[in-house]
Amino acid sequence: MEIDIGIAKSGRRAWGFDDIAIVPSRRTRDPDDIDLSWEIDAFTFALPMMASAMDSAVSPSTAIEIGRLGGLAVLNLEGLWTRYADPLPVYAEIAAAAPSEATRTIQKVYEEPIKPELVGRRVEEIKAGGVIAAGSLTPQRVERYHAAAVEAGLDILVVQGTVVSAEHVSTRTEPLDLFAFIRASEVPIIVGGVASYPGALHLMRTGAVGVLVGVGPGAACTSRGVLGIGVPQATAIADAAGARTAYLEETGRYVHIIADGGMRTGGDIAKAIACGADAVMLGSPITAAEEAPAQGHHWGMATFHPTLPRGARVSTGRLGTLEEILVGPAHENDGRRNLFGALRVSMATTGYANVKEFQKAEVMVAPALQTEGKRLQRSQGVGMG
Repeated sequence: MEIDIGIAKSGRRAWGFDDIAIVPSRRTRDPDDIDLSWEIDAFTFALPMMASAMDSAVSPSTAIEIGRLGGLAVLNLEGLWTRYADPLPVYAEIAAAAPSEATRTIQKVYEEPIKPELVGRRVEEIKAGGVIAAGSLTPQRVERYHAAAVEAGLDILVVQGTVVSAEHVSTRTEPLDLFAFIRASEVPIIVGGVASYPGALHLMRTGAVGVLVGVGPGAACTSRGVLGIGVPQATAIADAAGARTAYLEETGRYVHIIADGGMRTGGDIAKAIACGADAVMLGSPITAAEEAPAQGHHWGMATFHPTLPRGARVSTGRLGTLEEILVGPAHENDGRRNLFGALRVSMATTGYANVKEFQKAEVMVAPALQTEGKRLQRSQGVGMG
């Protein structure tokens, strides 16, 4: 149902994760019986998750550790690890910058050119760790650098931008032909971001194996404020899931929906899947791990844009190891640790045996979910407070 914004404009009401709740069904299950596994193309993962292609979250070593734990990490193939042979001093420089200088410092260090030989080297480092290697490139640079990554053993390529469309129009440059590029690719390709039904459907028709859903919900992203665009994640995921159903009926081919951004707790992850996601892409939760390269800081992929940065350096602190954050154990009660243990218990409590079943869970609009009965927690700043 559309709501009148004014005489000449109306719009749909959209919902974020904080606005909704998952409704228990008539049955419950034992958490040990829940299957969290995720299959995309020829690959199977124990956890339905990807670590976001952000320099603050993913290094070759964290990619290996996340792979060992059952997830998939995506390395930014245009980031610090492909601009510097040793990026650790650069991370230290970013961490030490005063808040008023952080964005300019990030812009400065990313002025260093990308080195094609480092693109291949980083992929080889991940492969040497015995895990699936995934890397991200923007549409503007994918044709220039993807061959080096594939030759080094890249398994999955992510073509990623703030918004990626199948119909980019330019009078200045020859845009990437996603249809032709994906058709000719030797590796499966995931594309995004997108936040609408038609946008998702058109990206599915390019032949991509997965679509990233999310425009601006990340903890460090400022695109929604700078550009004024975006759709709250619960609605964006549900719309993309509708596109997936239409495309499946149209072609018989299933394309995966990956919720990208806006998830801080296990409950957020559960809601993303209940809205229709097959997997989630996590950024800020990964940056809070002891193994993360950015020393408890986080910045988005558009933070270093030379003329219109759309991200902030934020502090995420240190919550624990990657293992504790992803699969536990948790010794705090704020939902930010043991994220996939929480997903498992959520699915068990609501009666769904696997991710595909959980996508069918009943969801309702529930503005009081976070506050009802929680006065003591809020006043004391504990738990959900």
